[in-house]
Formats: sequence, C-alpha cells, structure tokens
Amino acid sequence: MPIPGFDYNAFAQNLTQQAIELVPQDFNDAQRNYVANTLLNFSTVAGQALSDDTEHNFNADQAVMITQIIAEWSFHKSVDLIRSGIPQQYWDSIMQKIAFTIFEIAKQAFSQNMPQDQILQLIEHHVKKTYIECVEELKTKNLISEELSEQAEKQSNIDAMMQQAAEQGQLPEAAQPDIPQQGGDAVMPVQNVQPGAVQPAMPSGQAYKTFKLATLGLLFQRVKQDKVQSILDKFNADDANSVIKYMEIPDLQDKVDPNITMKCLQEIKTNLPGGKVSVTPAMILEKIQNVAQCIEKQRLEQILQLERPNVKRFVFSAIEGEYNEDIPPEVGNVIASYLANSVQYN
Repeated sequence: MPIPGFDYNAFAQNLTQQAIELVPQDFNDAQRNYVANTLLNFSTVAGQALSDDTEHNFNADQAVMITQIIAEWSFHKSVDLIRSGIPQQYWDSIMQKIAFTIFEIAKQAFSQNMPQDQILQLIEHHVKKTYIECVEELKTKNLISEELSEQAEKQSNIDAMMQQAAEQGQLPEAAQPDIPQQGGDAVMPVQNVQPGAVQPAMPSGQAYKTFKLATLGLLFQRVKQDKVQSILDKFNADDANSVIKYMEIPDLQDKVDPNITMKCLQEIKTNLPGGKVSVTPAMILEKIQNVAQCIEKQRLEQILQLERPNVKRFVFSAIEGEYNEDIPPEVGNVIASYLANSVQYN
C-alpha cells in the first residue's frame, strides 16, 4: 500500500532537477546525463521499494530521508567515478553496489529508530567502504592499474562541496575550521521539495551536525552559564568547543535557517547526551552470541554467504568472544540486528 504523502516519482524528479544545477561545470553533456540519470533511477527504484514495503511500515518522513540519502550519494559517487578515470563500463556495477548498501543499511537503521546523525555516519562509512572495495576489486582483477586505483580512491566530491560552501560563507563561521578534517558528509543543498505532503528535505551528515551544534549555541545564548556548563560536560571536547564558538557569535540567529533550527531543536529535545545508552562492543557480542546459540552453524553460514568477507569475520570472531575494533559499534549493532532479524526462532 502506498505511503500517504509520499509521491516517490515526483520526489525523485524534483531531486534530479535540483541536482542537475549542481553537476560540475566542466562535465560534458554525456557526463551530466549520467549523473542525472543515475540519481533519478536509484531514487525512483528506492522510493518505489519503500512505498511497496509492507514489513517496516515506514512513514513519509522516513521514506523521504532514505530516498534523499540514496539520491545524494548517487550524485556524489557518480561524480567521483567520472573524475576517477575508471572506464565507464564499470560505473554502473559500482553504483548499484553502493545504492544497494545504502538501502539495506538505511532500512535497518531507521527501523531501529537510530538517531539521524548516527544513521548518516553509518551510511557514510559503508558508502566509502563499498566504493573502495569496488575499486580494489578492479585492481585485483587487473582491470585498472595501481595508479588509477589510487587516483579513484582519492576522489571526493563531498569534500570539494563542503570546502566550497565554507569558502563562500554558506556554513556558520565557527564550523569552517573543522571542514578540511571532517569532510565526507556534505550533501546537495536540496530545498523546498514538497511532493504531496512531504516536508522540505533536510541537510544530512556533517552539515546536519553543524546545524545541530549551531542550534545548541543559539539556545545556550539564552541559558544561564552554570546550566550550560553542566550540559556541555556531557559532550565530547570537540563538540563542546564548537558549541562555545557558536555561542560567541552575536548574530548567529541570522546565519541559520529557522526551519532547520526548529527541526534540530525537536531532535535535540529527545537526544540530549546522557539520555540514551550507547551501544557497546560487549552488548553487540552478547547479541550475536545469543543468535548463534539459537541456530546451527550451517544455518548461520547460509545467512552470511552473500555478505562481504569482513562481515563474516566480524560475526564469527564475535561468536568466539572477540570484537573486531575495525568495525565501529554503530556498524556492529546493525550487523547484529540484521543477523537477529534473519533468524527464524522456534
């Protein structure tokens, strides 16, 4: 049954039209068409799949967010592929793997009601990982050279757009010094997308985190200092320092979008530090070990047969009580939850 208020065709078309304006000016018509068609195809397919999904029952906001994430990464990674020098015959297979990875991770993460910033960080991690794995696979098969693989892996249209936004003053000043180090999370500045009852698309990743920290700075300008400090003590040092920098900007309210500020306030209200138990490696190990106790090893191997080797290693190491530190806890939790959902208990 279609999701009320979610016209995925109109939404995909709208995203594509806006993305066309952001395609690098040095691209020729064929390259511009590839970026636009890739974004349109993947966002349409994802939107339809979400609309037809009867298992997760996503609402319009969730469907919009997942579709937008796929559209944004389709845009950035198709630009990266074009600039990479990798032969075009390999582009589609790489993009398909990336889009599929985003879709599956996003569905699991949203169904678990993970905070939006964690979802975006998790997806970014997997997108970058999948992209590099695809490039490395081409190199291993001697389809591209070592030099070309290094060139491809260095491409990041996201970092370029973040840097450009900083230079043009499109982000609050206090965030700009962190951009070269943070990178990796910028998005297409999609605005005023309203197919049906869908709300305007929000920024994501580092851009969204920037707005959240700026919103806290704006809020704390009106709060007594002792209360501010008690809250900031629960932040990590970098985020706390960023909030303090925002608080020192006298015209901060003029530098942030009021609609985005309200959205950030709503999320901050329910996700202030200290109000949520973080997922720990021990919790993930316990979850995976509990699943392993419920099924035979052969059944477990069947579930994991299509997964990447590092995922398999992670699961079987976890069963033995060892946590692979290369896997962030947020990622490990998604793997553990996916495993648990794939098992049919008696």
